[in-house]
Amino acid sequence: MNPQGKPTLLATVFTDYICPFCYIGDLRLDRLREEFELKINWCFLEIHPDTPAAGMPVTGLGYSDPLWRQMVDNLESLAREEGVRFRPHEFTTNSHQALLLAEAAKEDGSAVFYRLHRRLFEAFFTEGKNIGDSGVLTGLAREAGVAVATLERAWTDSRYEQRLAEYLAAARDLEVRATPTVFFGEHQRLDGALPFIEFQKAARAGAAALHAAEK
Repeated sequence: MNPQGKPTLLATVFTDYICPFCYIGDLRLDRLREEFELKINWCFLEIHPDTPAAGMPVTGLGYSDPLWRQMVDNLESLAREEGVRFRPHEFTTNSHQALLLAEAAKEDGSAVFYRLHRRLFEAFFTEGKNIGDSGVLTGLAREAGVAVATLERAWTDSRYEQRLAEYLAAARDLEVRATPTVFFGEHQRLDGALPFIEFQKAARAGAAALHAAEK
């Protein structure tokens, strides 16, 4: 239990900024902060590494028309539940540079990281900005207060590439096949942007297990 009286909840989240369901998952995780002191290990997972940074139509991802329509309808329903309005999801891009930037921004502290984290989702899904473009990312980093030195090394320091490789290896070991995939504690797992009640149930079970282990 932390000083605010909320139980501590540890989570590991595999996510990507070009995944619309990850944005929904992030909003649902944020709602859990009303009940828990949430500490998240963000593991960035590039879901479409072959997509060009200049971007391309989502039709190039290879989904069949019926499956894509089903996904879009589901996404629109989820977005309404979370009170956000997505632009028509017709464009995708390469997320590699954004993931490196977010990984580097962790070193500037949680306040800066979370400002950037949320702006990356918002810029892509509600404003239609191409977060595969380094100029767009530089502007978002400055908005979020990312230090100049952090921005300069985000795309040159090999440590961040190594961390992405480690997240990918961990995802393979854990058989992660969906984004987001969320682990609360060691045993509670959620695959995808499930209903908020499922997030809440898994979170409570994870927090209870952590509390029991600390006794």
